[in-house]
Amino acid sequence: MKIITEFRDFAMRGNVIDLAVGVVIGTAFGGITNSLVKDVIMPPLGVILGKVDFSELKWEMIKAHEGTAAVTMNYGLFIQTLVNFIIVAWAMFIIIKLMNKLKRKQDAGAADAPPPPRQEILLEEIRDLLKK
Repeated sequence: MKIITEFRDFAMRGNVIDLAVGVVIGTAFGGITNSLVKDVIMPPLGVILGKVDFSELKWEMIKAHEGTAAVTMNYGLFIQTLVNFIIVAWAMFIIIKLMNKLKRKQDAGAADAPPPPRQEILLEEIRDLLKK
């Protein structure tokens, strides 16, 4: 029973739950960026580059024979995956940059607390003198 309690305590820590939420959101974000690249970015890019369908770009290394499939190097799919990675990396960069900016504002707000009123400072000095 002790191990179950330890596991429950471990699983309920804030960091583990935050990580789980991040993984779920990251997976959903990955699906969105995959669709963005495949369905929105690559078709116009293919048209601009001469009606190229990037998913069909491949180099046939060994031709198909009876009963065997061709061996191909699918560099078009690699290009799509690369564009996808760049978009995800850029989005993460922007998110981290915004989080750091907000954190700096929070830290600056806490550091710039107004000094206590002059009366309180004088009263503290008087109190300290009376203690001596």
